[in-house]
Amino acid sequence: MTDPTTTDEDALRPLPPDGRPSGGPRRLLGAVMGDLRAVDGALYAAVAATPTPTLDRTLRHLSHAADHSKISFAIAAALALGGKRPRRAALAGVGAIAVASASANLLGKRLVRRARPDREAARVTVDRHVPMPTSASFPSGHTASAVAFATAVGVVLPPAAVPLGALASAVGYSRIHTGVHYPGDVAAGAVLGIASAAAALAAAAATPSERTQALLTAARSWPRTGIGATARR
Repeated sequence: MTDPTTTDEDALRPLPPDGRPSGGPRRLLGAVMGDLRAVDGALYAAVAATPTPTLDRTLRHLSHAADHSKISFAIAAALALGGKRPRRAALAGVGAIAVASASANLLGKRLVRRARPDREAARVTVDRHVPMPTSASFPSGHTASAVAFATAVGVVLPPAAVPLGALASAVGYSRIHTGVHYPGDVAAGAVLGIASAAAALAAAAATPSERTQALLTAARSWPRTGIGATARR
């Protein structure tokens, strides 16, 4: 007697609307995503369980200071007082913040709608606490804006790249340390920040410079001041 090629469970399993058996790539993707969420939660729990009394207050203040990109805007204001290149870097950084903030809050959070971590269940010490935001957790808007600003300013003003990159990294980690974001939220925010900076820099490069605009204005005036004037004479 040969073994049956199908089981009763396979025979009774309903087919999806397209008539093909379910499973395969979709099931694999679901398993991978489940594993990634497990790793994400484990990293979050590890940070919460690690006692760091010296860092707690500093990172809490840093996380709070990064609300609404206050740190980045303060740096942009200081750069604007410098020469032409620092001012251009400040404008690029502010533009990158605008793109990152809109992308994170108007698109990312509304599309994914990931719940915030359960800070109490993870036993995040109260010394680290900042107000828990009411918005969705994915991606981290603080990280996206900080990385976008650091990337855009660093491209225009290379000496600022390392210190601003370190500051953006600290802001991102502070959101995990204070218990308001999973590590995956921060990683996604960093990627979004880099993409936002690239978009802002590309838009700035597509805008004619002051010298180009002056040449275009002069070119438009040539028929009136040159050929036209000669013809009237």
